[in-house]
Amino acid sequence: MDLYGAPLSFPLNATVDAKYNWAKTELEHQVGDLRFRQHFAVHETEAWLLSESGIFPTAVRDSLEGYRNRPESVNFHQPPAKRLQQIYSAHGRDYKKVEDGTALFNKLDPNRAYERCPHLKMLLDDMLSLAKAAGH
Repeated sequence: MDLYGAPLSFPLNATVDAKYNWAKTELEHQVGDLRFRQHFAVHETEAWLLSESGIFPTAVRDSLEGYRNRPESVNFHQPPAKRLQQIYSAHGRDYKKVEDGTALFNKLDPNRAYERCPHLKMLLDDMLSLAKAAGH
């Protein structure tokens, strides 16, 4: 589930981390089973793409450098998908989530996204921990 589009009543003016922690706790409480673990993509999967600006076309790349080190910290008023649409539009074409996203994901180094996206890191570490605990 994407934190950006989640139909939840977040605390007003909360940081990304505060919204994430509140929503995770809220959903895990609603499910009420200790085996259930909620994780969110923060700012859609485009935040993961922003972790490696070198995968984007040169004309787009220069506008993304400020997002590279903490792509999940982008605000909720202009999440990465909207920002990409603006940047691509300024260069004469639309950002197509499925088409462009697929091509960009094929170029993305998952280790880079893991290093720069703390919420993705928590998800992947939790999944690895569960797999190890299950003997896989």
